[in-house]
Amino acid sequence: MSNPVLLHPECYELPHSSHSSNSNTPILETKSEKPVRLGFGERLRHFTWAWYTLTMSTGGLALLLASQPNRFKGLDEIGLAVYFINIVMFALVCSLMAARFILHGGLLQSLTHEREGLFFPTFWLSIATMITGLERYFGDDPVPAFTTTLQVLFWLYCACTFAVAVFQYSFLFTSVTYRLQTMMPSWILPAFPVMLSGTIASVIAERQPDHSAIPIVTAGTTFQGLGFCISFMMYSHYIGRLMESGLPCREHRPGMFICVGPPSFTALALIGMVQGLPATFSVMGSEDTQADQRMLEILALATAAFLWALSLWFFCIALIAVIRSPPTAFHLSWWAMVFPNTGFTLATITLGKAFESTAINGVGSALSICVISMWLFVFVNHIRAVIRQDIMYPGKDEDASE
Repeated sequence: MSNPVLLHPECYELPHSSHSSNSNTPILETKSEKPVRLGFGERLRHFTWAWYTLTMSTGGLALLLASQPNRFKGLDEIGLAVYFINIVMFALVCSLMAARFILHGGLLQSLTHEREGLFFPTFWLSIATMITGLERYFGDDPVPAFTTTLQVLFWLYCACTFAVAVFQYSFLFTSVTYRLQTMMPSWILPAFPVMLSGTIASVIAERQPDHSAIPIVTAGTTFQGLGFCISFMMYSHYIGRLMESGLPCREHRPGMFICVGPPSFTALALIGMVQGLPATFSVMGSEDTQADQRMLEILALATAAFLWALSLWFFCIALIAVIRSPPTAFHLSWWAMVFPNTGFTLATITLGKAFESTAINGVGSALSICVISMWLFVFVNHIRAVIRQDIMYPGKDEDASE
């Protein structure tokens, strides 16, 4: 298979080996001719897995609304409406993906494509947001059938996403060649869904029976650690790429926000899982369960604050890069400016609640407004791009090979 450079057709960058004043200036080639209008059936051929970035971001927004520290009347109803809208969007995207493969075939080719295949995990990230939203919006007075359903969904999710992390990376290691100079945070995506097992566990464990909560927290901690460790190893290549080759092309810079996600989701998952442990939980058979839980909570808070700072650093690096050279054409990678930052905002809110800090809660609310505004901005541009044939068009989507 050819060596992909993972650049969009609208943007090409000259290779460079030093950080001279002009080394990061991309050469942009755009077509001045008006694109030929294609029928919907032909455009459906280019409906890629990256469309699930829309539903994972909308589902994350619903979870963010449910977690607000500063609430007002009607907020729950707004969040519930967003949750149901996301379910409708998810069903629509699934239907269009199925229509694509029925009409044009190529399911296996899409999963093994060097670019499009990396976005298959966003399907599972969408599932994760719907499971957590199910608990947030319908778990106030759970019946046994509801808690059992959440248990089944959690364990199925763990099994499926672990399989994705194993088999997709196994395929990438053996069948695709990527150059480290082109490393992008999208390489982390196959490990992202299994990492959110911990986030799901942190949300559902608190209302689970004691005999179910401990295995759920144990599995959540295990898989959260797996996903974060894979991400952390990828960070070394990413930082090396930035030091050697400079910032990505302007069209790819929104994807830099992906790095904000792993530390953020790990921080909020650690705190949530500790708080979800049953009161009878003890460490190594200790009889003082209250002291054990207090110790675990302090460790979780310290680790979460440590990881939150790492997320803040990645957020600032990505923000400065995008402001310095904003993208000129819409791509589905723009949704990376929403979902990872949702995790960062949720981590901030979780820390604010844990420390009982009004100031941190205020920062969390301010960040929430920013995330909601960004969701609206990206969504409007998403719709415009579909209408103007900037996406779902030959050579303009993640199914294009360079």
